[in-house]
Amino acid sequence: MGTAFAITLVFVGCCSNVVFLELLVRQFPGCGNIVTFAQFALIAFEGFIFETDFGRKKPAIPVRNYVIMVTMFFTVSVINNYALNFNISMPLHMIFRSGSLIANMILGIIILKKRYSPSKYLSIALVSAGIFICTIMSAKQVNVANEDSVDDGFYAFLHWLIGIAMLTFALLMSARMGIFQETLYKQYGKHSKEALFYNHFLPLPGFLLLSSDIYNHYVLFNQSAPVEVPVLGMMVPVMWVYLLANIITQYVCIRGVFILTTECASLTVTLVVTLRKFLSLIFSIVYFQNPFTLWHWVGTAVVFMGTLLYTEVLSNLLAALRGPPVKEKKVE
Repeated sequence: MGTAFAITLVFVGCCSNVVFLELLVRQFPGCGNIVTFAQFALIAFEGFIFETDFGRKKPAIPVRNYVIMVTMFFTVSVINNYALNFNISMPLHMIFRSGSLIANMILGIIILKKRYSPSKYLSIALVSAGIFICTIMSAKQVNVANEDSVDDGFYAFLHWLIGIAMLTFALLMSARMGIFQETLYKQYGKHSKEALFYNHFLPLPGFLLLSSDIYNHYVLFNQSAPVEVPVLGMMVPVMWVYLLANIITQYVCIRGVFILTTECASLTVTLVVTLRKFLSLIFSIVYFQNPFTLWHWVGTAVVFMGTLLYTEVLSNLLAALRGPPVKEKKVE
């Protein structure tokens, strides 16, 4: 019951979250900061009440360690959302973030001195190749869209390159945060809900640095077309409805992943999250009619094939279907 419920939360929450994010970004491409702030504020508010008991519960992991983790988490979240302002389409954004396996492996080898099997290296090569194909095809689309003017085309392409650089930096920073989190959990034990709260609560003062941008989009959101809220029977700017739906679905998504990690093995969690990304990508392409060529499909297939190979999902699935090995009875 718990597993099925968690999987439902992940698919419904995360997939619908991507939809509302795209609705926001299509109207105001630079709204990443106000979206990130709203998501952090909601999760921090919920955690303050239910996890810390209004601040009365002491953290199991020292706050100084959370400060380091939070600095990385805040940077990754802001850069990932802000990259959408640099000609980065939602499908490319999702595909690029699927490359977290590459960053994790590279930093694991450098920092933790880990060694991997040949199949792992092959899977990383596939993921890298898939992301490379999709990135190159998206670069061509940026050039074609601005081919009327050489100067416009060059600056649009340069703008896009900055977005790619931001996504690459966020990918590596996220992998470094994962390694730091892994070492903390080994030392102090797993405290996922506590980490979730502090990762969203401590960065809130950092949004003061982005206050002017957040306020500007607050004004723009108020100027959006009004829609009637069915239950309340009042008119509300449509962008606030999209934002509210986005932060609620983000919370549902995170809660689903948390429940899943307590109910299932990490391999199952990885498979569910990977399938969720693929479904979100397909929906984004079909519903929003995002430009997606045959080469994009090839690149996407290669990325997910590499991901499945890395997590050994197919081999474990075949082993589960075959069932446990039958022991031969000894003849007495």
